[in-house]
This record gives sequence, structure tokens and C-alpha cells, in this order.
Amino acid sequence: MATAPQPTRDDFAAMLEASLGKNQSFEGRVVKGVVTGIENDLAVIDVGLKSEGRIPLREFAGLDGQHGLVIGSEVEVFVDRVENANGEAMLSRDRARREASWDALETQYAAGERVEGIIFGRVKGGFTVDLNGAVAFLPGSQVDIRPVRDVTPLMNLPQPFQILKMDRKRGNIVVSRRSILEESRAEQRSGLILSLAEGQIVDGTVKNITDYGAFVDLGGIDGLLHVTDMSYKRVNHPSEVLNIGDVLRVQIVRINRETQRISLGMKQLEADPWTTAAAKYAVGTKHKGRVTNITEYGAFVELEAGIEGLVHVSEMSWVKKNVHPGKIVATSQEVEVLVLEVDEDKRRISLGLKQAQRNPWEVFAEDHPVGTKVEGEVKNSTEFGLFIGLDGEVDGMVHMSDIAWGLTGEQALARHHKGERVQAVVLEVDVEKERISLGIKQLDESQGPRVIASTEGAAANDSLKKNDIITTTVVAARDGGIDVQVGDDGAVVFIKRGDLSRDRDEQKAERFQPGQKVDAMIIGFEKGRKPMLSIKAMQISEEKAAVAQYGTSDSGATLGNILGAAFNKAKEDADKS
Repeated sequence: MATAPQPTRDDFAAMLEASLGKNQSFEGRVVKGVVTGIENDLAVIDVGLKSEGRIPLREFAGLDGQHGLVIGSEVEVFVDRVENANGEAMLSRDRARREASWDALETQYAAGERVEGIIFGRVKGGFTVDLNGAVAFLPGSQVDIRPVRDVTPLMNLPQPFQILKMDRKRGNIVVSRRSILEESRAEQRSGLILSLAEGQIVDGTVKNITDYGAFVDLGGIDGLLHVTDMSYKRVNHPSEVLNIGDVLRVQIVRINRETQRISLGMKQLEADPWTTAAAKYAVGTKHKGRVTNITEYGAFVELEAGIEGLVHVSEMSWVKKNVHPGKIVATSQEVEVLVLEVDEDKRRISLGLKQAQRNPWEVFAEDHPVGTKVEGEVKNSTEFGLFIGLDGEVDGMVHMSDIAWGLTGEQALARHHKGERVQAVVLEVDVEKERISLGIKQLDESQGPRVIASTEGAAANDSLKKNDIITTTVVAARDGGIDVQVGDDGAVVFIKRGDLSRDRDEQKAERFQPGQKVDAMIIGFEKGRKPMLSIKAMQISEEKAAVAQYGTSDSGATLGNILGAAFNKAKEDADKS
């Protein structure tokens, strides 16, 4: 019987190389093995290598902490190394589970599918999630739709996640729970929004309050209740009428199904006070109200809940001009106003504060007729006169020509200063222009003509009419003209420089002397029948009359001939008389 040939050294080397090559091909792979024994907390696994490997039983434990292994059980393990320093295979159940999990997760990620995981730990910036063996990172911003203060109730519970990013080489997986909630919420919103209609009345809960309104939860979808739709009356901030958690009855005002935005209203469930505003607040009627808001251009006054009117700054005071409304009224102050205009379409009411009070110039005119003596403080001195503070918060002006007799305007102004109390006489009151003319020099009757009261002056001048030529007496010459007295005991009238002569070279006040008689024409009347005079108008009128009587277009006579003839005839008539 032939004997088998003995293997040579080369044969042994070839077999060893083949065995090593086969064993090395196991490394870094997931393979199936059989449990051959359980020693304390280790499971002995045979994967067909030279030696068996040992894996801690905890790597096989489930959520209940039980491993469920028995001898002969077949399991998948990861071969880390074929042989360690002790000659044993280095195996891992966790690595095997992770590898299998990565394979499944890559497939689900590519398909955009949700994955199930368990939040089991906290790390900087977020949390760790077990995705059936693979560990993923859950950023804090991706836990919920709104910030979550306590994540404890969400931990150690299986729940769905969406993979946002995945890198197997780096072992990096980022997941989101928020995207799942938003998707579910969007589906819920779409279904809920289809069941709502504009004008529908629903109940909701206040979830959040901002400066411009409140967000109300309608049972899965939020609606915005704007501050202007909370009440017909003015609401400065939503917190004045609402609190978080309040249950409200609201009406759906608008629905935008594309953006899924819902506008809500509370005031729409109340009676609109503007339906009767025009009848209740007729133009010209007085009402009391409360100042609710003050701006640069005026103040808003609430006449009743939901009805506000604007008092423009120009309608706030008879005497205080160009001041901020806050210096005239205060918020919450009760005031009386007059209705000036009502615009129902624009829901606007214009109010007047000063119109609800008497015009102080009318009151002054009634209480202080022309010729009345008054006393007041010099509030301001200007280049043309003095402003005197009078009763009723009105001011009167003393023109520089009415300060003192025999002095120039500049000299007269220099005699008085701001803050000084002076006496004066009322010369004229113009209610429409809100002007009061005063005179100080008229108090000294020994130096000039007496001021005639309005009733007396009117009676004295009733016989005068426009275009009459009257003789006056020069009282004083000033820079801008002359003061003349009408009659022996009449009013003093000022003739402006431009009315002193037809010839511009003769329009000089200094050529007139106090006491000189001057003829002038009445060109009109001021209030109180005080005449307005002009020497220039008289000269022009006389010239026209002379041309009409003595000259014709074809006579060839000069203007000098015509005037000479007129003057000669006038002299002859005077001599005969």
C-alpha cells in the first residue's frame, strides 16, 4: 500500500497563507456566529475563525435589559480583529448593530423616509438619539416647533425623526423632531382651514401677545387678532384687554388659504357706534370728552367708547399759537369740544377746543370799548411798537407813533422796557384779525387831541362820506407820515407818506408843522367810522375835475394852463363871497 506523500515546507507555507488570507478577509465585516457558551457576563461566539471571541452580554440587552441568548443562538457580530494578543477573535455586537443600522438608515435617508429613535442623552447644543444602534445628534432648535425648557418627558421614548444630514465616513448623523411636528401641523392646518369660513364665529385661546396684536389658537391653527380689531375704542397695547390663556369668542375676518393666515376680530361682534355718530354728534354741537392721545399735530378726544375725534393744534387755543398740544391739554383730561366736521365714510370727526370757549377778542371788545383805559405789562418791544399783555390772555399793540407826543418813534420806544407795567387807551379792536390797537400818548390830553369813544366818534362822523374833502389840523410829523386831527374835537388820523402828495418829491412828512391846516380827501372808513385820509387822492381828483371843466382834447391847452384857469376862477369866487 502506497503511502501519501509528506507535505513539504512549501506546502505548509501555502496552507498557512491561505488560512491567514481567509481569516483576514473577515476583519471589518459583519458575520454570523453561534453562541457556544455563556461565561458570567460574557457570551462566547464562534464565527469559524481559529479561535472564538467573547462579547459582553450587555451588548445584546434590549430595552428590558434582558439579552435572551442561549447556547446555539445564531447572532450577527462585527469582526474587529481576527486575533488579539491572547489569540482570541475581537468581536462586537454593538458595531454589528450600528453597521446594520447605517445600511438601513442610508436607504431611508435616500428615500426621504422617517426613522424611529430614542432620545437618551444630552450633549452641548442638543441631545443624542439612538437610531437602532446608530447614534445621531438632535440640535436643541430641532426638538420642537417652539423652544422647550424641559426635554425630560421626551427622553427614552420611541418617536419619529427626520434625517437632515448623514456622513458615514465621519459617523455623523443629524436628525430633527421639529420637521415631523411641522409636517403634521401643516396637514392638520390644511384640514382645519378648509373647515373655516370668513364671517364664522369661533372660540380660541390666547397663546401669545405682541405689540401689534395677539395670536389665538383655534384648535390646531393660529389666527392673528390685530390690536385695531380688538375694540372700537382706542387700545394702546393688547395687554390692556387680553391675557395669555384667555378664552375668546372671535369672528374670522379674512382667510388666506395660500399662506394659511387667518385674521380675527373681536369688535365685529359688537354694535358699531359709528352707525349713529353723524346724528349724535352734529356739526356745531358741544360735547365733553376725554383726551386719549397727544401728538405733534393735535390731540385725540374720546367722545364715547369707539368714537374719537381729533382736535388739530390750530383749533386748540385762541391765544396760544405754535405750541405743542401737550402744553395745552394732558392725557386723560376731560375737555369740552365743539364738533367742526363729521366724515362717516372715513370715520373721522374734527373737533375744536377753542370754539367751545368764547373768543377772547370778542369778550375784550365788549368789555373795553374804544377809549377805555387799560393797564398791562410790556411783554415785548419791537422796532415798530410795544406789545402789552391784557385781560383774557390777549395782547394789544402800541404803535411807536402812539407812545409819546413830540418824540420820534425810536425815542418813544427807548422810554419803555420789557416787564414794565403801563397804562394805555383802547384805540381799535379788530376781532377778525385778532388785533387790539392801544395808545399811551392819548392819556395826556393836554399834549394832543382827545380820543373819541366809538359811539361818540360814530355820531360825529355820520355826516362824513367817502370822497368828501375835509380840513384837518396837523398834530405831529412822523417818519412814515403825519398825524392829523379831524375837526376841532375829532379823532386823530394817520396819513401815510405815500398819501401826502401826488408828487413823490413832496411826500415828505417834515414839510408839515404841528398846527398847520391841511385839506385831504376821505378814501374810506375804518371800524368805528374813523375816516382814512389822502392828500394825494384829493390832488388827483381836483386835477381830473379841472381837465374836465377847462380842457378838451383839441384845445391845445397845457396842464399848467388848465390848472391856472381853475385856480383863478376859484380865487375869483372866493373874492366875491
